[in-house]
Amino acid sequence: MNVKPDFSKNANMATTAPAFLSVWDMHAYYGESYIVQGISFNVHEGEILALLGRNGAGKTSTLRSIARLGDPQVTHGEIWLDHKPLHNMASHEAAGVGLGLVPEDRRIIAGLTVEENLKLAQIAPPIGWSIERLYDLFPRLGERKNQEGTTLSGGEQQMLSIARALARDIKVLLLDEPYEGLAPVIVDEIEKTLIHIKEQGMTTVIVEQNAIRALELADRAVILDTGGIVFDGAAAEVLENAELRAEYLAI
Repeated sequence: MNVKPDFSKNANMATTAPAFLSVWDMHAYYGESYIVQGISFNVHEGEILALLGRNGAGKTSTLRSIARLGDPQVTHGEIWLDHKPLHNMASHEAAGVGLGLVPEDRRIIAGLTVEENLKLAQIAPPIGWSIERLYDLFPRLGERKNQEGTTLSGGEQQMLSIARALARDIKVLLLDEPYEGLAPVIVDEIEKTLIHIKEQGMTTVIVEQNAIRALELADRAVILDTGGIVFDGAAAEVLENAELRAEYLAI
């Protein structure tokens, strides 16, 4: 009888060491649907973690649970960011202590210019990067600062969504499908930005269907399958393991 190797519990698991962001035995439901099934993992400060899996594996649900959006509903477990318990907080409170979510739909506010979208993000403390610094990071946004945000191209809207998160004083950036629908040249630009953000000490969790691009960018990877973790380890290990990629990522 062939026994599958267990890649899910190695030295990176949340039960082994304190980390900047820790998820401990998290369970979450959409109604009666059991979506997030006892997930635990660590993210260390300044690290890029790729959260991967097939469609329906629970990636976005895990990200939404960490962000405390209330849907899915977390029924058990703990979430800690820099020694603060996020599991006791609502989404706006988690954002206030440093959690920044860039959702898949980007949520650019209609009727507002690029600059107005950024200024709105800074209407209350804690304030992060200055608007001038954000324009240095994304020169295209500076060129289009007076253009309505929803009229930007898909890639420019993604840049604006990331910039809006950085306009707040965040400690962890959560990215949900940042490459979706973007041309490869724009993906290259987004990746360069994420590398620059990492060099500034930012901690990032990226959910992405383009697993190879995400793995090439990330330090570590967590792979989900039907709501549970099947791999937790170095991103390079996934790139080197064709069997693992074929089984859980279909690549």
